[in-house]
Amino acid sequence: MTFSFVTYLLLYLTSIQFGHASPALALDPVVKLKYGTFQGAYSATYNLTYYRKIPFAASTAGRNRFRGPQPPKPVGDGIYNTDQSFDMCPQRTVNGSEDCLYLGVYSRPWEQKQKLRPVLLTFYGGGFIQGSATFTIPPSGFPVLDVSRENDYVVVYSNYRTNVFGFLSGRKIHEHEETDLNPGLLDQRAALEWIQTNIHAFGGDASNVTIWGQSAGGGSVVAQTIATGNRGKKLFRKAMASSPYWPKTYRYDSPENEALYIAVVQAVGCKGAKDEVRCLKNVDVQALRDISLNLTSSHTYTTSSYTWGPVIDDDFLAQPLSSAVRSKNLNSDLLLTSYNLHEGENFIPGGLNQASGSGDFNSSAAGFDRWLTGYLPDLSPTDIKNVKMLYPQSGTAEEITWNSTYTRAGLVYRDVQLACPAYWISDTAKKGWLIEYTISPAKHASDTIYVSIITRLSDHEANILIIL
Repeated sequence: MTFSFVTYLLLYLTSIQFGHASPALALDPVVKLKYGTFQGAYSATYNLTYYRKIPFAASTAGRNRFRGPQPPKPVGDGIYNTDQSFDMCPQRTVNGSEDCLYLGVYSRPWEQKQKLRPVLLTFYGGGFIQGSATFTIPPSGFPVLDVSRENDYVVVYSNYRTNVFGFLSGRKIHEHEETDLNPGLLDQRAALEWIQTNIHAFGGDASNVTIWGQSAGGGSVVAQTIATGNRGKKLFRKAMASSPYWPKTYRYDSPENEALYIAVVQAVGCKGAKDEVRCLKNVDVQALRDISLNLTSSHTYTTSSYTWGPVIDDDFLAQPLSSAVRSKNLNSDLLLTSYNLHEGENFIPGGLNQASGSGDFNSSAAGFDRWLTGYLPDLSPTDIKNVKMLYPQSGTAEEITWNSTYTRAGLVYRDVQLACPAYWISDTAKKGWLIEYTISPAKHASDTIYVSIITRLSDHEANILIIL
């Protein structure tokens, strides 16, 4: 039924307590934290208290480039107005700023005599190459909160670094005294640590935190859930991953990542410098954007990733997903995951659906073989043969019956990077649930209409949930 995804999500997240929604208790509230005083705002239209821009770490420019997040600077003696947008972290073209580690908070109005409420931290998607957490009112996730007026929890939405700025690796990055591997993932952990220290001031319960994301946001949930660097810290209790995008995770010093490092160093003019990493910290941000985009574009259909993404770093992310599920080492006992029936078709060459096709990709058996060997370059000829046996030219799986190269390739992509990661972590958890989303067209992100887009559907969902 069309309401099941939202219903399961809400019951899982909040263990909803039914009652009357709180009235507006404070207009334009002020919150005092150790590093500053922050002015919020109130929307009577949506009955939301919100703080759109709160720094949770220092600027990542200069010395802090390619470095784990550093503590935020004090905001001064005055009151910091949070009702403003903030820059995304540097993107692949001309957008964004390195002063980007901000987060936003929104919830129903709250005052200190009330109970603390569950907390939801959301990570955005974007293939680990782009994305932003800045929001307007109403926020994109508001329909989930508003699906029933009885819902009452605190939402945190935080930026994290992507592409070359968040995931450049290699031996020299690992060895340098002022760089860290996976700074994008460390940004996410810093947001979780900020919640543990500060969320009580916003009415949130730091002992009841859920993380959630879709696509690369779901992949971020996977990373935080299997990360050795989170082990025993109790930064979150529950995790939800919608269509978790989880590409192959190479070691930081693998030939693939060393080649990326060399390509970046050469492109920005740091090859041969006495301290290449220090040189990288000082080059113009646009030069790094340009090479990041160039490398990403060259790998669109020739690898199982978009170039940039989490790497095995022997510290924070010390093991691949396969090892984590075999050893059952997860940082959350409760996991809810989902995938969409046809979502792999969003990421394969369109030429696979055409007899003539474009370039090397067409609907022939040879066209499929060319795509498959490029998409999974590390597989041996025997491995490739086994994949083709599991995914024959025609067949039936779940609600799909196919005899086309396009659908066949879409299933391979879906299972490798989206469906199987969702299945593995939910099956490994002590309490895990898996949702398959099949409502047509069931492509990647089709399900987000139920959680991110404000339509009359939200009113329909509210009625359904109250009946349940």
